[in-house]
Amino acid sequence: MRGGPGQLLAGRYRLTDRPEPLRAQAVDERTGEAVLLSALELPGVLTAGQDPEAAAAAQADRMVRRVAAVGSTAPVAHPRLLRGVGAFVEGELLWTVEERPVGRTVAELLAEGPLPPYRAAELAADLAGALRALHAAGLTHGALTAEAVLVCEDGAAMLGGLLAGVAEEALAEELGGPGGRRRYEVRATLVGPVAERWPLDGGPAGDCWALGVLVHRLVTGRSPYPERDVPELVTAVRDGRREPSVVCGPLAPLVERLLQPDPALRPMAEAVRGELAGLLAGAPEPVDGEAEERSRAGGGPVPETSAVPRGRSGKAVGSRAGRSARKGRNGGDLGAGSGAKPPRIPPALWGPLLVGGVFVLLVLGIVAVVLFAG
Repeated sequence: MRGGPGQLLAGRYRLTDRPEPLRAQAVDERTGEAVLLSALELPGVLTAGQDPEAAAAAQADRMVRRVAAVGSTAPVAHPRLLRGVGAFVEGELLWTVEERPVGRTVAELLAEGPLPPYRAAELAADLAGALRALHAAGLTHGALTAEAVLVCEDGAAMLGGLLAGVAEEALAEELGGPGGRRRYEVRATLVGPVAERWPLDGGPAGDCWALGVLVHRLVTGRSPYPERDVPELVTAVRDGRREPSVVCGPLAPLVERLLQPDPALRPMAEAVRGELAGLLAGAPEPVDGEAEERSRAGGGPVPETSAVPRGRSGKAVGSRAGRSARKGRNGGDLGAGSGAKPPRIPPALWGPLLVGGVFVLLVLGIVAVVLFAG
């Protein structure tokens, strides 16, 4: 099915844009909300030697029920987790549906260059919170990638792609069985050489490893492992052959622990979120007026990927003490502890007081002369 804008899928999703054959933006005509549709092709090889219609229907039913089961279990109320709406089959495509607020994916942001470390830390803290909620619900994400993370208009990161990842794993199992070489080959075709998708282990520890890979990508613009093809990538992950974490600056110690081969040595999502909160609390104060200086120099406004740490509101992130000091320099919010004291005598009284002082001195001089002469 290769329809475009205006097409109605599953009797409720009206396409508004279709930038890729297997991805489309739509409006749910039942709820009025914007959604993202992601599709997987269901190959005809699954029905070979069987009644094609019966086999296809059974396969589609199994996969839709598997995806729907995850969607109904996920903690949909978490503020940093995009809500999975459901799944359906139309033609030879399995579609997954999730909410899609206005924003840009991390992959789109990284196309313009890497992010500053403290901005990357903000996004990673949001993602760690979403992962913690999933793990508490007994779920593993398994598809944490730059494409799955949406950065909204307020600057917050939201984790999506859960149902699409479940659909890919379900199809890999349908085609290749529960494990072994065949499943690896099918999964390699579906997933491709994306480092975050190839941890050595699954479960929450695998998600945290993927978060470490993504943080490295946020700060450097590249994966710590080679991504030319799946065999080379998987071998590098297995052998621990990667770029040193020192390139991640202040995030290097955390990335190093997240990428430990031994899952027992990796911090879990809640610990990651706490460590990132501490790092952000000590973020250095940005240089005042940097945006204005760039604009005067003809460089335009400071982009989202500038070296200035940014908060979710778009404002610079700095320490509380640094912000207070800056207020003092700008003449605002000066308190008793700022060191600036108001003058004790109003300037308007200086003239009369000076004249009166001269007169008093003159009188005292005359009195002294009279006393001395007497």
